[in-house]
Amino acid sequence: MKRVLVVDDEQRMRRVLQILIEKLGLESHGAENAERGLEFLAANQVDLVLTDLRMPGISGLEFLARLRAIDADVPVIVLTAYGTIASAVEAMKLGAFDFLLKPFDRTALEIVVRKALDVSRWKIENRYLREQADGHSGLSKHLIGEAPAMQPVYDLVRQVAPTRSTVLITGETGTGKELVARAIHELSPRAAKLFVPLNCTAIPSDLLESELFGHVRGAFTGAQTERVGKFRAADEGTLFLDEIGDMDYKLQAKLLRFLEEGVIEPVGSNQRIAVDVRVISSTNRDLQAAIRDGKFRQDLFYRLNVFHIQMPPLRARREDVPALADGFLREFARELSKGALALTPDAAQALREYSWPGNVRELRNLMERAAVLSAGPELTKQQVRSLLPADSEPISADFDLERAVSEVERKTILGALAATDDNKVAAASLLGIGERTLWSKLKKHGL
Repeated sequence: MKRVLVVDDEQRMRRVLQILIEKLGLESHGAENAERGLEFLAANQVDLVLTDLRMPGISGLEFLARLRAIDADVPVIVLTAYGTIASAVEAMKLGAFDFLLKPFDRTALEIVVRKALDVSRWKIENRYLREQADGHSGLSKHLIGEAPAMQPVYDLVRQVAPTRSTVLITGETGTGKELVARAIHELSPRAAKLFVPLNCTAIPSDLLESELFGHVRGAFTGAQTERVGKFRAADEGTLFLDEIGDMDYKLQAKLLRFLEEGVIEPVGSNQRIAVDVRVISSTNRDLQAAIRDGKFRQDLFYRLNVFHIQMPPLRARREDVPALADGFLREFARELSKGALALTPDAAQALREYSWPGNVRELRNLMERAAVLSAGPELTKQQVRSLLPADSEPISADFDLERAVSEVERKTILGALAATDDNKVAAASLLGIGERTLWSKLKKHGL
């Protein structure tokens, strides 16, 4: 649970703030003055600080300056009933995340708290990734495997990372497109700044514009305060637009304008704001087909596809499966506070022989289940077989091509159904075919 420290000499105000914080599902702690706040910060890690500006003893501005020596990154929201432009500017110079005047609007406070925690999370995430490098390159810490199918990907990442070029990463769902984007960011001159991911399918189209470009207060019903947006949050860093093929056609024009001019306009504003953001995008869709169908702008495609990286499916790099699985097992063993967990040789072979329609994501999910269910230090072939979808025996190596192809198709369809909990629409999307085609193939194979 995220931890928030509230520093205010007025007991009633401090308690009100703590109640509001707790209603957001956050852990709150109070301090009646700056001295107590600094003591708490010296002994505890916090995710956000809310502080009054005028307090007896150490002032809010002095408190802000001192806490930076304790934690250089924690976001601070300054609240005061005596706000002036000068004090606001001074607070921002000392690293305050935002500045609110009392009496404040509850919704406005909620929005700025969530915004501060979001940016804090991105900073923590990027710092963590850099610390984990341990002397290794950004490429090796994000991408595992030595299969020949991955070597062109590694070469392209090394070539494009130092540049400012936009990158389009394509490939099936679950192949690790975001990991490639992170590797590009970590190997780039922007590595010290934020890597901001946004899944274009996870946010309704009517809200995606505000999420990307921000909005001004009063831009629409419910917009009670300004929103910065992902572009401004990623200023001088990298914005990763996952599943760009699902972006609303009208919004694509606004994205194109940024790529051409380097400026954005928040929703409800005529102000043009220049931002320095590198855009990396990904999709599992055929964008050329989407262009022909009038669902994706051709001019935007050319802007996004300056540099193209195609991710191979996991079935094309089976020799990497044991290494990937071992990495996931170590990760989940640590999270679950279990001892070391490793694959037996025959278990590793069983994983190599599976078709992996859900790609690396499916493998990761399977290793998580294995770590949860494990009762010993080894994962055996029998345990692996029990976790794989039914009827997923390895393909027999005969030389009847038609029968072999049919068997591959059948097993791949079964795997896709298993990976999507038998959701036919999702399985068809995973397989890259229409739902009607899937039903036809189910009938063909007696499924």
